Amino acid sequence: MRRRANVAIAMVGAAALIALAGCSTDPTVTPPEDTGTPPVINEWFDQAQYDKQFAERGVTPQGPSSQPYLQYINAEMVDTSEFASAGAKKVCFANASISNPWRQTGWITMNQQLKELQASGAISEMETRDAQDNDDTQIADIDYFIEEGNCDVFLISPNSTAAMTPAVERACATGKPVIVFDRGVQTDCPVTFIHPIGGFAWGIDTAEFLIDHLQAGDKVVAFRILPGVDVLEQRWAAAEKLFSEAGIDAVDYFTGADPVKIKQIISDELAKGDVKGIWMDAGDGAVAALEAFEDAGVDYPVITGEDELSFLRKWKETGVTGLAPVYSNFQWRTTLLAVQKIFAGEEVPKEWVLPQDPIFVDELDSYLAKNEGMPGGHYAKFGGEDLVGYPQVWQARVMP
Repeated sequence: MRRRANVAIAMVGAAALIALAGCSTDPTVTPPEDTGTPPVINEWFDQAQYDKQFAERGVTPQGPSSQPYLQYINAEMVDTSEFASAGAKKVCFANASISNPWRQTGWITMNQQLKELQASGAISEMETRDAQDNDDTQIADIDYFIEEGNCDVFLISPNSTAAMTPAVERACATGKPVIVFDRGVQTDCPVTFIHPIGGFAWGIDTAEFLIDHLQAGDKVVAFRILPGVDVLEQRWAAAEKLFSEAGIDAVDYFTGADPVKIKQIISDELAKGDVKGIWMDAGDGAVAALEAFEDAGVDYPVITGEDELSFLRKWKETGVTGLAPVYSNFQWRTTLLAVQKIFAGEEVPKEWVLPQDPIFVDELDSYLAKNEGMPGGHYAKFGGEDLVGYPQVWQARVMP
């Protein structure tokens, strides 16, 4: 995995210097100069998780290289023999929503994986309730499944972190296996929690890239889709920390990925002065952001988007300096494959950390070619090329 070695070395060196200056009584050691600027403190910042994910970015995953959706990083395996049983199982899925292109791509992939597992006799059906991005609705959905009593396994992709934790714990209390994926909750009761490396890794990848291409004092505008979701908050917490340390002038806005709002914010910021960089915690507004610079008749910024095809195509068209971070969409199929493994009594990772590799400019043409004919809302590294219905089902973009 390619990383910016100079940044990693600089961070290690800086950490060593701080430790030395903070602990030494040697009068020849000069402490760092107090700049008068307080350090950024974000309530979602967790140094241990930041360090863990920073390191995991450089770990070679275990598992088949041709099946990244079955790979895992630094896994603690758990025994699932208590759940081993024959016969097709009913899956109950409490989904946060399919309200954005990333979730829609995953939902299509998940349903194509479901067809294969139904054909093999591992799963009988998957009953799904869509919370439409509402905490109260998803809590009611989980409680409905519990009270219904016909679920063999619970799948939960949480709408938000803290609000969903008690409902997940109630599902665990049934004694049936619970699998949480994508966004986390504040309990370790699920059999497995499936996710890519995480939000801190995303924030590190994107902030390092912008810092590498900008100078201290440059303005970065950061666009965020919604608050209160751990993986999204952690993306910004990591980026905010690194921008502050590098002297980057970063301002952030919640937009709900509304292209009109994104364009207005950029227009307002450009009226104040140059904007050199755009940072996004999700890429489905990246095209609107670049269009705002075109509308203003000013030079493109350095930008981090996502592996959504609309951004990749705009990146290629404009030649902008860009990076496509990835929050591996193939986790939607990993979740159903975990169901199969659990009822077969096979070990699974307690925390199933999937690989999460950005797309760099030298890979852009390759991923565009692989996804030729896919709609703009498709995600290049979706990991479903070997599933039945490829590519037509994803091209049609009909929600199951």
